[in-house]
This record gives sequence, C-alpha cells and structure tokens, in this order.
Amino acid sequence: MAAVAYAHPSPAHQLGKQARGVRLCDTCGAVETPGLQRFRMCGGCMITQYCSPDCQKRHWPSHKAICQHTTSMMTASKQQDASAEESMAKALRKFCSGHQNLLSWAVFQALQLRRVPGNIRQYALHVELSYRNHPDASRRMTVSSTRLIPLSYIASRDPLVAQDIKRREERCRANGGIGAAVILIQCGELSQVMPAECDAPSRIPWDTREDWANILERYVEAGRTDFKPITTTSRGVIYG
Repeated sequence: MAAVAYAHPSPAHQLGKQARGVRLCDTCGAVETPGLQRFRMCGGCMITQYCSPDCQKRHWPSHKAICQHTTSMMTASKQQDASAEESMAKALRKFCSGHQNLLSWAVFQALQLRRVPGNIRQYALHVELSYRNHPDASRRMTVSSTRLIPLSYIASRDPLVAQDIKRREERCRANGGIGAAVILIQCGELSQVMPAECDAPSRIPWDTREDWANILERYVEAGRTDFKPITTTSRGVIYG
C-alpha cells in the first residue's frame, strides 16, 4: 500500500469567492489560487503539494519516510514486469494527482458525511480501477467498482500509512474539521491511499448527491480533471 495524498474541500468560509476544492500547501496551509499560483508537486510521491521550494524543504524531514516508502513500493512493482507495471504505476499516480478534487468530493458523498459525520472514523471508500492502453494518457484508467470498507482494514495493512493518516486527521480536527476521509485507490496489485481532510459538514455547501458513483465513473472515463462540486443557492446553481 503506497502514498498518502492531501486533498482538502476548502470550504466557502475560507475561500470566499475562490473555487472550492483547490489544494493546500502541506507545510503552511496556504491555499492555491487558480490562475495565479500553481503549487509544485513532490517529485517522489507526486501527490503532496507545496506553495514554494522553501515549504517543500521544511517539510521534507517529516515527509521523507512516507515519500520514500511510496517510491520504493512503486519501484518494486516495476521490477516484476518492467513495461506493463511501469505504465500502470505512472497512470495510477497521474490519476490520483489529476482527480484529487473529484475523489475528495466522492468520499464525502459516499460516507454520507452531511448526515452521518461519524462515518469518517468507521469507513473508507475503495475505488477499484482498470488499466487500458489508451492513446490518451488521461483516459488509461477506468472505474471498475466502488464500495465502502472498514477503515481499520487500511490501518492494519500498513502502519506507516496509518501513522500519516492519523497526523492529517489530528491536524484537521485542530483546525475545526472532522478528520480525514480516506480513499483506497487500487489497480491490480498497485494501490494508493488518499486522506481528504474534511471541514465540518455544516460549513461545506456541496449538494448531497446519491449518484456520486456514476459521476465519478463518467469523469474518469472521459479523462476530465475539471470537476467542481455543485452548490445550490438562492441565486441559483454554483459549480465550484
């Protein structure tokens, strides 16, 4: 089981008129400003992001263990079947990086956190992917199935990942959130874990959607990375 990502719903009370679902710097918590500042990704795990080289350097001592753990597991998988596994590993990393907003929204809906916030401490969302050799690199993954699994299953399989999830959960709660909603993304023998740090449901204006699994499948199938949650207000429907 490999990497841990950081995807925060970035609620309206923090971002004002900015688009929700943007990224946060894993060191200082700065919010990425679409169109003005693009955060840099960690070159190892290709998931954790930073607002500046300085923040990346300062975070390295604490990020080093989980980052090297991810890299070593990906390298081991590549050695089993150099061509096929390498392509699949790259596609999985690209999938996790490109669909952070979609996945964090999907786990919020799947766990029904609007109605039952306590589910965040009991369950995780398991997304099973299939790999295909599509000419469009953004469409090489498709969603085979989605289901809820016990959160304890993930924690028991990899202590290092469990430790990183706990760190992010504690940080989120210290900032007024309810914790980290966990997504296990699996393709064949490869897997990655993404905790999506969630604010209090009362402060997240996203509409509740029962068709979240279909929406997830459609966006992934089309290779679209422009997903924005839907919010219905007295002024109409807002995307993002």
